[in-house]
Amino acid sequence: MNFKYAMFFIILLSSAVASSQGGDKVIQINISKLLNARTVTTVAGGKLQSWVTGIDGGGKGDGYLTMAAALLNGDKAVRALPDDPLIAANSAHPAILLHYKNGKKDNQARCIAGADSFSFDVPQKKYSGLYLSLTSSEGPSQLHITLIYSDGSEFKGFKLPDYYNDIPEGNSNLSYLVHGLAKWGPGNKITENDHHNIDVLNIHPDPGRILKKVTVSKDKAGYLVFWAATGVTE
Repeated sequence: MNFKYAMFFIILLSSAVASSQGGDKVIQINISKLLNARTVTTVAGGKLQSWVTGIDGGGKGDGYLTMAAALLNGDKAVRALPDDPLIAANSAHPAILLHYKNGKKDNQARCIAGADSFSFDVPQKKYSGLYLSLTSSEGPSQLHITLIYSDGSEFKGFKLPDYYNDIPEGNSNLSYLVHGLAKWGPGNKITENDHHNIDVLNIHPDPGRILKKVTVSKDKAGYLVFWAATGVTE
């Protein structure tokens, strides 16, 4: 078999595998307009590019580091964020792309203190799942979700636990994106070696309706960080 026909066979085989998986498509929702905070220390030009707005303490507390930043900082035996911001899929959530990246100085997340809300549009499709990557500190955050479809709206409520607390067994809405992270204070001084999480909340859109937009509102209690939104369409 020559090279041309071998490549053709590989392409056909890849298509068959995709079909056997049901044709589900993962969409990383564009939330770039919402990002207002740099919460992760990265490495650029061989130097630390520090977090600016923390993930707790009302934004004045601690931040996360990428693994490259932790190693450059001399913190070798800690759990840091992976350098690749595309977090692999597992049985609870699809692959999810976060917005930090070594070599960049951009904002990476949306931070919300007190009662507030934000909205984002989604590609107008039917979704079997919509996954919000979030952390709550200073206690849990009560969230009110409005899902706006082409034919009306749906309202849901969720309580997001504090990012220090583990998720109870059997929770069908929540899972971990990254579990057991260390955190660093001002000046990238490590404050705790582990036990902090980025959680994933599946808001379970109606798979039979075309989703257009999502609004997330939170009550006064808790400090919320919104990291990413990821949809799965059938």
